[in-house]
Order: sequence, then structure tokens, then C-alpha cells
Amino acid sequence: MSEQPAEKPTSYAANLEAARREKLRKIEEMGFDPWGQRFDDHQPIGEIRNRENEIVVEPAGECEIGKPPQQHGPKVRAAGRIILRRPSGKVHWLQIHDGSGTVQVMIGKNQVGEKNWELAQCFDLGDIIGVDGEFHRTMKGELTIFAEDLHFLCKSLEPPPEKWAGLNDPDLRQRMRYVDLIHTGGVLERFLRRTKIVQSIRNTLNGRRFVEVEGPTLHAIAGGAAAKPFTTHHNALDIDLYLRIALELHLKRLLVGGIERVYELGRVYRNEGISPRHNPEFTMLEVYQAYGNYETMMELTEALIVEAIRASGQDLKLPWGDGQIDFTPPFVRKTYDELFAEHAGVPPQDTAAVKTLAEKIGFDTKGKHADVVKSEVFEEKVEPALRGPIFVTDYPASVCPLTKRKKSDPQVAERFELFIQGMEVANAYTELNDPDLQEELFTKQLDGLPEEESMARMDRDFIRALRHGMPPAGGLGIGIDRLVMLLTNTQTIREVILFPLLRPEA
Repeated sequence: MSEQPAEKPTSYAANLEAARREKLRKIEEMGFDPWGQRFDDHQPIGEIRNRENEIVVEPAGECEIGKPPQQHGPKVRAAGRIILRRPSGKVHWLQIHDGSGTVQVMIGKNQVGEKNWELAQCFDLGDIIGVDGEFHRTMKGELTIFAEDLHFLCKSLEPPPEKWAGLNDPDLRQRMRYVDLIHTGGVLERFLRRTKIVQSIRNTLNGRRFVEVEGPTLHAIAGGAAAKPFTTHHNALDIDLYLRIALELHLKRLLVGGIERVYELGRVYRNEGISPRHNPEFTMLEVYQAYGNYETMMELTEALIVEAIRASGQDLKLPWGDGQIDFTPPFVRKTYDELFAEHAGVPPQDTAAVKTLAEKIGFDTKGKHADVVKSEVFEEKVEPALRGPIFVTDYPASVCPLTKRKKSDPQVAERFELFIQGMEVANAYTELNDPDLQEELFTKQLDGLPEEESMARMDRDFIRALRHGMPPAGGLGIGIDRLVMLLTNTQTIREVILFPLLRPEA
């Protein structure tokens, strides 16, 4: 008799999935739809928990299993994912979770009936169920839904992460964000807080008579910022296009067209590096207000941030790592040159000293404008030291081609950047609306760039728009992802973006 080949060993995970598929089969045999049906009138778990004041204490009566005597509560209907399951004889204890909270469920064989009890034996962690029952406390005082009827809403075929190890690998957590949201504490709450922050920004702007618009994401010319774009091709027109790197130039066209207070909250794309503070696809707010200036935008920036903090239910003094950020207005305001002298240690107007420092740091200064060299030193020496929130005002005009100059000093641009914990969070100008000067500055900026560079092409239609007359205005840009990082005590931008860019799986 020949020897039979040994069976291939089956992995633990495969065994778990096989067990879940067997339960799936049993659920179908019992006549239940394992993928669920419409389930109306259920309440968020958070709202159910808030009904504890409806629990009434009655005179002592006969005690049912698992149910404390002398009380009853409201009838409720809940739907949620099973995150804990503890069978115990003729009683099963579950915890179910939805986006608003977690609640305990008691399933008693006598209370739910034979068929529901049989269904409950097929429950696994991760399954989504519905429950009807009475809401009150156990004998130990825990708020609980005492089930009277069960509804199967969706079978989970994949087992959840191991309880203690969890999803510890950041790449895996971001790649499998759906699992991260379910099983990693605080993640869902952080993204719900982000939603409140963004909604608050919209509410603040709408309350100040700003109009929200949607500009194009495909641009024939990549303008509004100095950044490398993503390139695509339109087949029907046979032209190359660029994913937008900024929202600015189209919003300014709307100022020309008569929308005096306008904003857009949308995605922009820059084909650049990835780091804890950079993602190639990110969310930007840009705001333009006719008859305002950069000081108007400072006031608006403070209001947007303070109202967002309050809307997300937080105090103005927020934790950041081991420290704290105090967002109590007014924020500190200092000029670019004041901060340069303070943190770089050389006089900002001493071109030779600045150049020497730049070369000592390791910058190549050959052929560069003095203000470009100073800007590189500022980024290296000053920006990381700015704890903030602090408005850095009055930048060198030569590095601000879209900004109006100060009347008292044409070498200085009416621009600010808001820094918090060494990060640039907002950037604002008194907008340049002189079409001839704008064309001249664009020409200087683009001079010498190779022809194949997308930024080497001037947006002449924007110049034409300015010639029709754009009112004096203030403009503001805020990086929403960085702002959310700071308001949720999150150290990396990937943890505030639901689906950050990742390398494809091998």
C-alpha cells in the first residue's frame, strides 16, 4: 500500500476564515441574509447612551436573568459592529460600536427565542448586527441593551487584528485604514474631529458672506505657486494638462468678475517629496476678499482657527507632544527681518554676512539674488525655531511676485506667513492687481527657466483678466492637513489624511 502524501499545513488565519465561512453557511441555512437588508429607525449608540435619564426604578419585582430588579428603561433599536463577544451559558454579552459610541448588549436565550439564539451562536468579532431591546443597567450598573430581537446586517469574513498586537505598522495602518478606523483607539475620533474643523471653517466663512466655489483641477498652465506639477494628457484635445498646484489664479478671476468674497476648499497636487509634513495630494483653503489686505487676512485667520478649535469641543490651550500650544488670540506678530536677526544671528540687511552664513550652512549662493539667499537661510535657521502661533510679516518683495509692495518701502511685500511649531500653516498677501507690474514680475520670475518647465509658461489670460480691473484685495491660503495635525496633536500628516499616497503593495 503506497504512502499518501501529507496534507499541506493550513495557516491559523486560514482556519479562522474557514470557521467564519462555515458560520456564513449556517446563517443562510437559517433563512437570514448574511449581508443584511434595510434597517430603519435605529438610533446612534451615543444618543441611546444619553437616554439613561429615562431609566426608571420600580418597586422590587421578580428578577430576570442578567437584569437588575426594580428598573426599566426605553425601548431602543441599535446597529453596530461587534467588538467584544463573551458567551456565558444561556447568556451572551456583546459590545457593539458605531461612529458615535459603544454599548453593551445582553442576549439571553429565553428573551430572544430559539431562532435568534441559534443566530447568536454564529456571531463573530467584526460582524455588524442590529438589536431591538430595552435599555437600562445591569446589576453591576453598566448601561446595556437587553436584546429582544436580533437582526444580522453583515458578516465579517476577515478576523480582526490580534487584540494586543493590533495594527502597529504605520504603513499597514494607512493602507488598511478601514481596519485602523475600527480597531485603533482614537483614529475614528480624530477623523471625525477633522470633519468638524473643516465644517467650522465653512461656517465661519459663510457667516462672513463668503461664497464657496469649485475651480478646475486640470490646468493648461501650472500657476499660482512655485511647485512641480503632475502631468496628464487629454486625448480628445491632444494636449498636456497639469493637476492644479494652487487655487489662486482662478479665484482672482472671480474677484474680477464681481464675486467680492470667494473661497475654495479643495485638493491640490504637487509632484514633490513625502515627509511627516508633506503629502503630494493635500487639502488647501484659499480665500479672497475684495477691499481687504493682508491685515484683514490676519484677523480672518485667527477667527477661522479659534472657531475651529471651539467647534471641535476643545480648549484654546491644546496639547502638542509633551508640550502645549496656546491659541488664545491675538497671535504674536513679528516682521521677517526682526525674526531673521533674532534667530539667524546676523543683520538681515548685511548681504555679505548673510551670504557667508548661507555658505557655512552649505547653500550654493553663486548667481542667486541676495533675497533668495536670505530666504534659504530663513527656512533653515528661523522657521524651525518658531513655536507660535506667530504671524511673520513683511517679506522681501523680490520673492513675492503676486504681492503688493508697501508704500513706505517698495522692497517689502505686504505678506504674512503663520507658523506654528516650526510649520508654515497659512500664507497671505495684499494681492497685486496692477496688470503691467504683474506681467513684469512674472517675466522676471520665469526668465531662464527651461522651455520644458511647466512654470516657464506665463498665464496670459490671468494678465488679461487683471486688465479688466481686479479690486484691491487680501488673499489667504491655509494648509488644512497641517492645521488638523496641530489641532489634534498628531505628529505626521499621513495620520490626518484618510488615504495618503503609498507605494503599491508588492
